[in-house]
Amino acid sequence: MSRLLTLTLSLIVPVAMLLAAHPGVGLAAEPTAPAPLTTQDLSLAQAQVVLEAALAAADEQGTLMDIAVVDAGGNLKAFARMDGAWLGSIDIATTKARTARYFNLPTQELGNLSQPGGPLYGIEVSNGGLITFPGGLPLLAEDGTVIGGVGISGSTVEDDWRVAAAAASALGGPNTDNLPPWFDKKSG
Repeated sequence: MSRLLTLTLSLIVPVAMLLAAHPGVGLAAEPTAPAPLTTQDLSLAQAQVVLEAALAAADEQGTLMDIAVVDAGGNLKAFARMDGAWLGSIDIATTKARTARYFNLPTQELGNLSQPGGPLYGIEVSNGGLITFPGGLPLLAEDGTVIGGVGISGSTVEDDWRVAAAAASALGGPNTDNLPPWFDKKSG
């Protein structure tokens, strides 16, 4: 029994000394909790402001529009189809809003990059389908963080863009920089 006790102590004492000298060695480190993500999202109140501004802009220019507003995750947050607006534009407006949010770009900028020979040629067939012509804009928080997107469809791309720009601008801040270079022109 004394040999067993001596053998056990001869094994335990060096390990105890090692642990005393190096407290982190041999023991599992206490896990530290990662910092929580802080994300921003479009509120319902903001989505309604965007929707109301789009309705007013479409009414002012005499066009019937489908208007989709998505949140930071690309999920539909608000939608309106003006009386008489094309049924086919429901999906186009929603896809424009999602496209703008997925890539944090105005849809026409993605379109410029996806032309034959461009670096993103063919991207419009990804993600279940994208729209790469004007009418979709990302929506930004005051600090420039993308918090959603707006998509407009129902008329010419110029008219769609005008309404999208007015809708996004209603949030203020960096959203007021969305006017296209051809803003004063109409395609008829």
